[in-house]
Amino acid sequence: MPFTDKRPLSWLLQQFQLQPGKPAIFSGLRSLFILGVPIGVGMITGHAAESAIATMAAWFVGMVNVDGAYRQRATAMIAATIGVTVMFLIASLVSSHLWLAVPTTFLVIFIAGLASLYGNVAASVSLVTSIMFVISLAKFASFSNLSTLIQHCALCLAGGTWTTVLLLGVWVVRPDIPAMQTVANCYLSLSKFVDLASSRGLNPQDRQEWVQRFLQAQDTVIQNLTSARSVWTTIWTRQKGANLRGNHLLVLIEDANQIVNSVVALSELLAIASEHQLFSRLQREIQQVIEQLAIALQMLSEAIAKGKNSVHLGDLDRTVEALEHQRQVLRSQVLNQTINAQTDEYSDLLNLGKITASLTKLAQQIHTDADIVTDLIQGKPRSIAQRNISPPAQPERSAIIDTLRNNFTFDSVLFRHALRLALITTFAELLASVLQLPRGYWITLTALVALKPNFGGTSETTVQRVIGTILGGIIGIALVLLVKNPLAIAVCFLLLVFVAMSVRSLSYSIFIILLTPAIILLLNIISAGGWKVGVLRIFDSFAGGVLALLGSYLLFPRWERQQLPAQLEKTIRANLAYFQQVVANYLHPEDNAFADSINMLRHQAALENANANAAAQRLFSEPRHIQGEIEPVMTLMAYIRGFFSSVTTLAEHLPEFSGEYQFTELKRLTDTIVQVLENLADALGQGQPPQPLPALDSYLEVIHDQIEQLHTARLSEIATNSNTLTPILQAVREQTPLSTELDRIVNEIKVMHCVIARLQE
Repeated sequence: MPFTDKRPLSWLLQQFQLQPGKPAIFSGLRSLFILGVPIGVGMITGHAAESAIATMAAWFVGMVNVDGAYRQRATAMIAATIGVTVMFLIASLVSSHLWLAVPTTFLVIFIAGLASLYGNVAASVSLVTSIMFVISLAKFASFSNLSTLIQHCALCLAGGTWTTVLLLGVWVVRPDIPAMQTVANCYLSLSKFVDLASSRGLNPQDRQEWVQRFLQAQDTVIQNLTSARSVWTTIWTRQKGANLRGNHLLVLIEDANQIVNSVVALSELLAIASEHQLFSRLQREIQQVIEQLAIALQMLSEAIAKGKNSVHLGDLDRTVEALEHQRQVLRSQVLNQTINAQTDEYSDLLNLGKITASLTKLAQQIHTDADIVTDLIQGKPRSIAQRNISPPAQPERSAIIDTLRNNFTFDSVLFRHALRLALITTFAELLASVLQLPRGYWITLTALVALKPNFGGTSETTVQRVIGTILGGIIGIALVLLVKNPLAIAVCFLLLVFVAMSVRSLSYSIFIILLTPAIILLLNIISAGGWKVGVLRIFDSFAGGVLALLGSYLLFPRWERQQLPAQLEKTIRANLAYFQQVVANYLHPEDNAFADSINMLRHQAALENANANAAAQRLFSEPRHIQGEIEPVMTLMAYIRGFFSSVTTLAEHLPEFSGEYQFTELKRLTDTIVQVLENLADALGQGQPPQPLPALDSYLEVIHDQIEQLHTARLSEIATNSNTLTPILQAVREQTPLSTELDRIVNEIKVMHCVIARLQE
């Protein structure tokens, strides 16, 4: 998990770093077209000021963020179009009377803040409509006569409709594009995740940094998989069954999930092997295979996104063959020295064999997925077993009302945020009106956009927005002073918008740096303002940022330190349920009916791990005197994730486990582990110290003796049965990974117990 560097300069530079990925050129061109048409019409007809209303509406509707099916996008954009028009109407009706505008502002922003209860789409629509209300109230709204009001509302509706028709009209040609793109994103993030595994054990001194980056990449893959499943479900459950393309994409999604599990297990095996000398003799070949796997996954992503129908995997195959050859050479060298061989060296050899088998299996999986992608692009049918994905529950009217009723309390984080947002925004609006600040609505807008449900999010957004506005304001002032031709100003404006919207997904700070001079130029196109507009923009943004920070700190704060124990309890219980199901398969391998349950519980545990990581990040963004001691939290998070990786490794080993040989203490050890984890979760939930640890090591000692006996017996029979699958060899292959992971799990639980005891002191 990526714990932020708290040194001022490093932290500041982090706010302006580009996220991984490519600029969204299409998004930039789309925004250019959305804004260029109403601005051009206004300039040609000589009604630039009036066209600004349509331009603003078109822009805001285009900024609604929806990743989903065509119907979802259409619903959101139509709602945004109606919303910005209604907000303009309301602002026009109350703008002439301060005593009416102030309570209306409070009510509008409070309702908009509560919209977050219904998901990201509702939050995105409510944000753009809130911004439209604030700008309309200060800049465009007037109720001089009914005909003018109707005309302005029509312009607002026309602007939103223009964007809606444009975007939905382009999209309807290929309605499955969102699903294709989300699956491509899965494989791209999976490529980066796999690439990080290649550096496992190469730089032991940088292990902590590597772990943070690896876990961050894992969370990104899980989030992309969740998004892909949601988009797929939304598109094809409404069609009452997937078509040929839908079936192909579904298999690619589930295969990506399996690759994640295999890579997590592979990382565990590499961590174990890298501590021993034999690993160095295969390290180069292992690293080359992992690098080729990452390249192959990247090619799969590009093929899905761009419609390429072939993925060349020759380099991957050659590196796998080289690894297998080198492993066989190493195996012969070790087994030819059986007289002097030690059981621990033999155990290392088994682990390297398992790593090789895992990499070979991954390569085969990618070959299969490459064939599926080829069939997907060419539209060829393929024999694919239908897999079930449960559709997301659609909220019913009663559920919507119940959600609102249940959150209409100060115990609700979103209720407190909505109230805080309404109070700060209303105060900023009142302040700008009473002091008669020119363009004082920028204070209100900055506070509205910067204020988040938590202090960490507010501080981060405020810093990015204020510093971005200062730098962008300087650029805007320079452009106003240097560029005098109206046509040149319009070109600069459109160019800035194009670049800003292209990098919006990569860096919010750079987006603001580019957007600020664009707004300054737009205002100079609409009405005279000169360079002073840039100065006002900088001052007002700074004032709005200060208001947002004060509001987040003083008004009904809900500090993460108070909420984190509940999230950690939930995370431990999710990982415990996953562990119990995996262990049940080891104790009762004859049943072998828990595969679906394991997948579901693994996914739930992964999501809770990501949620706990996000909660920890919010904690680290809060003021130092509020945070308390963060080192135990960091340690606990790391070992919870380690426990998850160990359990995943056991789950991946299950297909090779026959159960013909069982450790005598396996059930008692796992039962004790379950009791310890339940007690740790209870301790977090109740705020009490955990009970003393039972004697886990006594069970491990018996298991160690048994695995030692198996290895000794196998070394004795190698001379006569080196290549024959004997019962002893089968037991060694099955039990060695199990013994190793049980060791790691017990160690992880010991550390978790110690850390939770410290947290509860």
